Amino acid sequence: MNGSLQLGRIAGIRVQIHWTFWFLILFVIFMVLAQGGNVEEILWSTGFILALFACIILHEFGHALTAKTYNIETRSITLLPIGGVANLVEIPEKPGAEFLVAIAGPAVNVAIALLIYLVAPLEVFLNQDPETLQEELSTISGNNFFFYLFAANVAIVLFNLLPAFPLDGGRMARALLSIKMGRVKATQAAAALGKFLAITLFLIGVFYNFILALIGVFIYFGAESENMMVVQLNLLDGYKVKDAMITRFTILKPEETLRDVVEHILKTTERDFAVATKNGVKGIIYMADLSDSPC
Repeated sequence: MNGSLQLGRIAGIRVQIHWTFWFLILFVIFMVLAQGGNVEEILWSTGFILALFACIILHEFGHALTAKTYNIETRSITLLPIGGVANLVEIPEKPGAEFLVAIAGPAVNVAIALLIYLVAPLEVFLNQDPETLQEELSTISGNNFFFYLFAANVAIVLFNLLPAFPLDGGRMARALLSIKMGRVKATQAAAALGKFLAITLFLIGVFYNFILALIGVFIYFGAESENMMVVQLNLLDGYKVKDAMITRFTILKPEETLRDVVEHILKTTERDFAVATKNGVKGIIYMADLSDSPC
């Protein structure tokens, strides 16, 4: 993506941060200051965002490395304000492969959450009464940092497992549905679920949380673009290059007018023409040249 900061390569995959990600950091700082926070709270909140997105990078590597077992390479992993994107060269078409690649990401977050649960004293928070817990979690600090990180990973798993395209759950749903319905109909069903979820999130976000509205827009257009791509690829299935070849060529004479050229363009799929006489080819006329020429 243009305007991305390159962090380096891991396992041959380029990791980068899109320039819009920094708006999230600024937004977090603004929110802490608006609530009367100090420098220490800003540092803990910023550190939490960075730790959370480190988990998201691992999530995306779950997809990428699983795809690699099916000989599918990943061009890059990009961090955005609303999450991460693994840019796979292609999406597995076999249901089993697609299901495993899709579930690998949430599985990484499950592993992270379990690890945090085992090493961090989360029971201190889980056993508190609601009022005390609310006070303890009012701001991110060293005491509740890992509780927040645990909760965030659980939320990532639950959100990504929603059966709505293009979330991981939507891809898993498409993989299962395609066994019976075929890939095109399965994609349409998963995309429809994705659009419904997107509209719901957008409406909720408009009234309560701008981030939810932004996520809703992302999901809607992601579902629409994936559905269109699969439908278009299905239309091309079975055709070869020779089926799209131009096999009949129009040879123009030097004395023909430019208006004649325009008529040929309108009647055929040709855009450029050879100009020849009995003695051989005299030149080529390109459609782009006609825009500067009177007919």
